[in-house]
Amino acid sequence: MKKQLKSFKAAFVGIGNAVKSEGHLRFHLVAAFYVIVFSFFYDLSKAQWAVVLLLIGAIIAAEFFNTAVENVCDLVTKEYNKRVKTAKDVSAAAVLVLSIAAVVVAFIFYFDLDRIQYIAMYFIARPWLLILFVISLIISVVFIGKFKAKEKK
Repeated sequence: MKKQLKSFKAAFVGIGNAVKSEGHLRFHLVAAFYVIVFSFFYDLSKAQWAVVLLLIGAIIAAEFFNTAVENVCDLVTKEYNKRVKTAKDVSAAAVLVLSIAAVVVAFIFYFDLDRIQYIAMYFIARPWLLILFVISLIISVVFIGKFKAKEKK
């Protein structure tokens, strides 16, 4: 049991390290938050919810793998190496492919002009929610860019 608890602790430390160091991961976390929030305005079936949640999980997991590959590559060499560049590029491409798939699924599930208008009117009719939404956007932008200076070191 102690070994499993250590494994969970290590995983949570890994999540924290990735969130601190990876702006793209923070972007995907923010996007996932808004996708989940706005999903409640749609009549998604259980299967659609499963697809949305699986895509979110897959993209975030892919970001973790991408971070791991980049860190291992940087450990191997700081000098330019064609194979290291290829490994990093292919790892990033995996995240991109999943992200494009998620955008296509989002278009299929969420592109409904009447529903989009309903959501807009919902927030306009509730100014306090609109203010909260704008505040959440500001917080999101700060969160995404928060650790940028540390990444450049």
